[in-house]
Amino acid sequence: MRALKIAATGMSAQQLRVETISNNLANMNTTAYNARRAEFSDLHYQQVSRAGSINASDGTVLPTGVQVGLGVRPSSITVHLAQGALSQTGNDLDLAIEGQGYFEVTLPSGQAAYTRDGSFKRSPDGLIITSDGFSVVPEITIPTDARSISVNAAGEVYAYFTDNNEGQLLGQLTLSGFANPKGLEAVGSNLFTETEASGPALVSNPGEDGQGWLRQGYLEDSSVDAVREVTELIEAQRGYEMNAKVISAADQMMGATTQVR
Repeated sequence: MRALKIAATGMSAQQLRVETISNNLANMNTTAYNARRAEFSDLHYQQVSRAGSINASDGTVLPTGVQVGLGVRPSSITVHLAQGALSQTGNDLDLAIEGQGYFEVTLPSGQAAYTRDGSFKRSPDGLIITSDGFSVVPEITIPTDARSISVNAAGEVYAYFTDNNEGQLLGQLTLSGFANPKGLEAVGSNLFTETEASGPALVSNPGEDGQGWLRQGYLEDSSVDAVREVTELIEAQRGYEMNAKVISAADQMMGATTQVR
């Protein structure tokens, strides 16, 4: 009874879909989070009678065959890249990317990681770091006696001091772009790492080579659409129930065959 195994793959697929939706809803308030979508493909087919084979009785070619599908499998969980709304915070080191691009940070292992979460902080040494303490690339040190920091749309960082009205240029923030940003590997903490699918990072200044601009004092909200997620959750629940009914029906059919005398 193939229906049992086929329906089981359908239930597993809907379960994965629900897990993906639940992760999206859990990250509704995560800075710069993009929703994920579970995608599926049909499994291989059992060829009972292949199309184009010759009918042994009269030598004619069969126009169609008999192919029995064996279920569904997950093919990918893709990121739906979308610009989230910008929320004003007023903090000097809160930076939002308006457009494409990622900030580059350095992990403790020395590996490069990328993020759109611009809720940066200042380390005891004055370095601009992430909330987890990873330094932002390129490294920019803020003097301890600086009374305020200004970051313009092009990524230039200026420090202002009490005894001087003119800003001092501290450095230039850059953004990294990828040929296929959906190929980045999510490693948690709003960080991504480069893969062969994403291609190498293309570093440029904000506003150049298709990169977005920076907005100081803002953070990018999550792009999760709660109404859409709840609607898909209902669809996944109904799909799970329908596959469960198929298993129940197949079980009743098998029960009927065992009772034949």
